[in-house]
Amino acid sequence: MLGGYCECFCWSNQDFYGDDFYLPDPQPFSLPVPLPKWPQGQGFATGRINLGEIEVVKITKFESVWGCGPLRGKSKGVTFYRPVGIPEGFHCLGYYCQSNDQPLRGYVLVGCDSNAHKPEVGHIYDSEVDSPLRKPLNYSLIWSSDAQNNGGSGYFWLPNPPEGYKAMGIVVTNNPEEPKVEEVRCVRADLTEKCETSDQIISTDSKSSNPFEVWNTRPYRRGMFAKGVSVGTFYCNAYLSSDEVLIDIACLKNLHHSLPAMPNLDQVHALIKHYGPTVFFHPDEDCLPSSVQWFFKNGALLYRDCGQKGEPIDLRGSNLPSGGENDGEFWIDLPVDDDARNDVIKGDLESAELYVHVKPAFGGTFTDIAMWIFCPFNGAATLKIGLMTIPMTKIGQHVGDWEHYTLRVSNFTGELWQVFFSEHSGGRWVDASDLEFIEGNRPVVYSSKHGHASFPHPGTYLQGSTKLGIGVRNDVARSKYYVDSSIKYQLVAAEYLGDGVVTEPCWLQYMREWGPNIVYDSRSEIDKILDHLPFFVRFSVENLVDLFPTELYGEEGPTGPKEKYNWVGDEIC
Repeated sequence: MLGGYCECFCWSNQDFYGDDFYLPDPQPFSLPVPLPKWPQGQGFATGRINLGEIEVVKITKFESVWGCGPLRGKSKGVTFYRPVGIPEGFHCLGYYCQSNDQPLRGYVLVGCDSNAHKPEVGHIYDSEVDSPLRKPLNYSLIWSSDAQNNGGSGYFWLPNPPEGYKAMGIVVTNNPEEPKVEEVRCVRADLTEKCETSDQIISTDSKSSNPFEVWNTRPYRRGMFAKGVSVGTFYCNAYLSSDEVLIDIACLKNLHHSLPAMPNLDQVHALIKHYGPTVFFHPDEDCLPSSVQWFFKNGALLYRDCGQKGEPIDLRGSNLPSGGENDGEFWIDLPVDDDARNDVIKGDLESAELYVHVKPAFGGTFTDIAMWIFCPFNGAATLKIGLMTIPMTKIGQHVGDWEHYTLRVSNFTGELWQVFFSEHSGGRWVDASDLEFIEGNRPVVYSSKHGHASFPHPGTYLQGSTKLGIGVRNDVARSKYYVDSSIKYQLVAAEYLGDGVVTEPCWLQYMREWGPNIVYDSRSEIDKILDHLPFFVRFSVENLVDLFPTELYGEEGPTGPKEKYNWVGDEIC
């Protein structure tokens, strides 16, 4: 036996995790085709980013230090890595960890003092007092495995920083000897930001005699104006929870106000052309997207909360109220004429385009390319109750539907790192290694039938209770209906580029609703559901209401992109 057992895990520094249970090393992931040569710019895709007093490089090459495998293969195992290939003059800030069931595609940042070789004129440089990076005083052992025999043990060490400094991550060894202080550096506290736990990587059973949890970390404050920079390290302890603010370690802070690693305008267009996804709509979709201009041109009307007739909207949206907030005083609706109304509901795929907002993420070390698509109408929902599928007549309908997905690109290399899919009832980030690609490095995005939420793979996604098999169907599939966002797009905002570089369209400043608010009696729809159910599986009306998403019980037009939280903030998962 090459690995000892610890409750629900077997711990080992070998390739074998338990009796005859082999876990191969995760293999590195590469995008389908090599990256192009990006247009020239200041600091984008140069491999290094200046954060002010610290310069950082992203390390993606590692050597494994220790691993923990699942007991008898019931769950995934993980491996802990030490970064290698660190450039001369740079220093490790912490180790890396990931699960063994995915490609090896993480990173950690290593840093150096960007001013070490160029002190200010008249300034006497004191490396012990002024340095942004200093060695830890020593380490505290915060956890160790209890494997015995030939399996080996893992030891997890928290650097103890000098006064006024912060640790950035954990060091892992496979022996009880305390690491050398030269192994990592701590960062001066004024160059750091708070960080929090993000995704749990592994956890022992709650009843374990030696509890252990490992979490990814991320900046506590995130979004377009946040300065926190993710180091790529992990944190571990006996008991943690998601989004828990950490005291023992921190993330970096970008104090370089010009964000030199962000792409310039030419580079933005090159990124969109290289990575712009193809958005596929369902083969049976009858509420297709259109351009905003087509929507206005074909009879959309602006209403005000005083009972007057609807006002035609200028092609540019220049007569829409600008700025302010959604006070319910204005809304947009479809044409009054039935034929015109039905035509607009169908949309116009030929005119459809993606509206692009480009913004900094993680303190300007990543670029988020949010791509918004507009559909004049959101169709009725289709409900799933066990094996039955029931199309609704009104539930789920509303005028004006804004949906989006977001590309996250590394500013170190220009590599696509993740894509955010705005699935209904909360979205999720998907790593590039889990995406479908079409024509080079362009991902595929699937838009759900009638609801237009975005998903990474074809199939049926249930919005409701998956355990009971009751909820709203989100059906996605490839079809002849698609939009190529690498060609059909309009750049509508990139605030970091400065005033006047990107002209925002008039309609983007409209902060009210793109459809009317209508609350209708859903009892008839619920009765229709109940009529289809066998007597012995019928739920009460109250239980059905609880199981289905609340937004389905009325018709409410959404606000535009600029009113969404993620316009300034990070995506909500």
